[in-house]
Amino acid sequence: MTILSNLLHATNFSSPFLRTLIPSISLAYGLQGLIAVPSILAQSEKFYDLSGSLTYLSCTALSLYLPTLRARYAASLAGTTKPAWPSLVGALMGRAGCGLNWRQVVLSAAVSIWATRLGTYLFARISADGHDSRFDDIRKSPSKMLGMFFAQATWVSLCLLPVLAINSLPAALLSTPLLLTDILGLLLYTGGISFEVIADRQKSKWVEDKKAKRHSEEFLTGGLWSKSRHPNYFGEATLWTGIATMAGGVLVSNVGQVGMGLAGGIGGRALACAMAAVSPAFVSFLLLKVSGVPLSENKYDKRYGDRKDYQEWKKNTPMFFPKLG
Repeated sequence: MTILSNLLHATNFSSPFLRTLIPSISLAYGLQGLIAVPSILAQSEKFYDLSGSLTYLSCTALSLYLPTLRARYAASLAGTTKPAWPSLVGALMGRAGCGLNWRQVVLSAAVSIWATRLGTYLFARISADGHDSRFDDIRKSPSKMLGMFFAQATWVSLCLLPVLAINSLPAALLSTPLLLTDILGLLLYTGGISFEVIADRQKSKWVEDKKAKRHSEEFLTGGLWSKSRHPNYFGEATLWTGIATMAGGVLVSNVGQVGMGLAGGIGGRALACAMAAVSPAFVSFLLLKVSGVPLSENKYDKRYGDRKDYQEWKKNTPMFFPKLG
């Protein structure tokens, strides 16, 4: 038997939902493990963030196409006609029998847009800087480096969980009318990613102008950075909240409960809410308590904490949620 057939047999759970969900999560750890090996040997973090984005894209793609892959494999064994691959365009246009539902395509596209933009942005940054300060005390320790890559696999898995859950539901079950959570989720995602992109571009332009000696500012206080000290992080938490809202509205519904093989009671709906909420909750925890805001705040406090202009900016500018005025 081929490697593919062995993998399909090993993950052929009785629940159709788990047949897609578990392999998609497993792929995150497999990819990160593979990329960790050369990174550890080279004592380099250059491809760390880029590999995270590629893992997002790979897991999302697998969750979309794995059900069809299984069906085609089964057809080849039975000697029958193989089903066609899913049509992304057909799904968006609401065509029946195209193998996917429009929500699956929209949520997958939302993640892919975010992952592609962030991955290329961070890879360009580390290529220009030559190193990532987060790895200064880590890159020479194989165990710590391996831990970082598996932590990234966990990050991908938890953040993607609402999307993977939706993609693991049979497309035929998702042919439901537009929900309020669909609209709210799309609005939150659009606003969040726009906020993040604008903030990142403003910072990149500020850094570029500083290198060209077009200004002498030591820290950025203009644009969205005058509304929040970390507008890019706020945008990221918001966009994941949008993704979770759109997915959660389906997962807690009767359709979602049936697709996940749950009874639809309080326990089942609570589990569905948790599967959706874990994504923005984990992102917010990382940004506010671990690697985002704390590292940035400590770095700037050490550099500029004794400066009056820095103290004024910090006093008058919210740390996370932007001020409206």
